[in-house]
Amino acid sequence: MDRTKKNIFELTNCSLRQYKEREKLPLSVMTDNVRSMYNIGAIFRTADAFLIKEVILAGISGCPPHPEITKTALGAEESVDWRHVDDAFEEVRRMHEEGWKICVLEQAHDSIPLQEFVPEKDCRYLLVAGNEVKGVDQRIVDIADVVLEIPQAGVKHSLNVSVSAGIAMWQFVSRFL
Repeated sequence: MDRTKKNIFELTNCSLRQYKEREKLPLSVMTDNVRSMYNIGAIFRTADAFLIKEVILAGISGCPPHPEITKTALGAEESVDWRHVDDAFEEVRRMHEEGWKICVLEQAHDSIPLQEFVPEKDCRYLLVAGNEVKGVDQRIVDIADVVLEIPQAGVKHSLNVSVSAGIAMWQFVSRFL
């Protein structure tokens, strides 16, 4: 058994051009008014790792180029497709009308524990992660197809938004594989 850590050459999967050409998962991630540029960068980095279709930055969510995004994204803001929209609710409504399944990551009554959610293979999904204090806009929660909640057993009642988004992205990836 060889447990020697991999070097940078062994960790390199593909070039930026090759990454752009790869087929992405039928999953987009929206940040609904996420304030922290570091959280935005971390979401980009995770989206790159999991071949997420695009990141949609909504409302006050910061956009590249920005030094704090770059610090945590480590260049993923260049590999992952992204766009900004002013109004998260209107964009979610538009995507829903186009047939996207809307999944909100939120603590809400009648939510589904994340580990119990199984995405359908022939659907496109939009995962919405919300503001660090207020969460996802209630209007978006109200029109979502599903509300996903990460069960927690500790003293604290919430996780960092980029951590939550990363856990949820992994759940999708693990089910799509």
